[in-house]
Amino acid sequence: MTFTLKQLAATSGGELIGDPSLQIRGAASLAEATPGEISFFANRKYIGQLRKTRASAVFVPPDFAEPINAAQIRVSNPTKAFEQVVVRFAPKPVAFTPGVHPSAIVDPTARLGRRVSVQPHAVIEAGARIGDDTVIGAGSYIGHETVVGPACLIYPRVTIREMSRIGSRVIIHSGAVIGADGFGFEMVDCQQQKIQQLGIVQIDDDVEIGANTTIDRARFGRTWIQQGVKIDNLVQVAHNVVIGRNSVIVAQTGISGSTRVGERVTMAGQVGIVGHVEIADGSVIAAQSGVSKSVPGGVWFGYPAGPINEIKQQIAWIRSLGKLFARVKEIEKKLGL
Repeated sequence: MTFTLKQLAATSGGELIGDPSLQIRGAASLAEATPGEISFFANRKYIGQLRKTRASAVFVPPDFAEPINAAQIRVSNPTKAFEQVVVRFAPKPVAFTPGVHPSAIVDPTARLGRRVSVQPHAVIEAGARIGDDTVIGAGSYIGHETVVGPACLIYPRVTIREMSRIGSRVIIHSGAVIGADGFGFEMVDCQQQKIQQLGIVQIDDDVEIGANTTIDRARFGRTWIQQGVKIDNLVQVAHNVVIGRNSVIVAQTGISGSTRVGERVTMAGQVGIVGHVEIADGSVIAAQSGVSKSVPGGVWFGYPAGPINEIKQQIAWIRSLGKLFARVKEIEKKLGL
């Protein structure tokens, strides 16, 4: 399959600078593209790769002014324009046939919507409800009284335990566990006694949850993942946590119990959050930071996390201590001390 630059510019609504009849047969990153392929440029840190790319054409921002050999298609969002092209070149997505596989176990009291696909060896317990056009992947488990909304994609070997509430168009990747018991114990007579975890997990519309992520049920009430949240692989969300709309949680982050995360928050990889704190709307927590108190907004970094500019200054001071000690010793030597 090939497209002309004229066709791609028309599809993306972009301004073409180059030969409109040039044939494009594929799409790749700036570093990997070869002649006949199109790429994209959306971040200045890749300017070196752009200058060396072998791509025949590149999606660029409207104000792009760098001289390059490749043809240009100027668009408001090069990343999205490139994604649209990649989809056109990609193989057709896997389609799941509606129906229940003979090896699946579906309780007679469970209610399945129209065009639901239940794949091999899946289990759907009593009282569960599955919305229209949802796919339950092979070996997945849907617990008692759980509700899964329409157009969800539950990949193989996902566990969604009892009484969980899943909205519409939710994607949950393999190995995720939704609704495991919160980690609650109390010392009684010198022994750890389990505190019953009687709440639920609620996941709102358009959420995506990565592989092997765990979201624990509330001790009471709900652990709540709000609309549009995107959670990466290997994330731990503890009991009674609330994550606000359109937040992004990156891999290996751990959020302790009863923490409230605002809307549009970004937590980079391996962030750790103590329990019972609040993260304000729009906050950014940089990678490997440890948050020990509530965050009022802005960009935070380090352990314990603080405003990023302050922490960077402190790191610079620490790294200069060796030179400072050497200078002090030299001064003491000159002074005969």
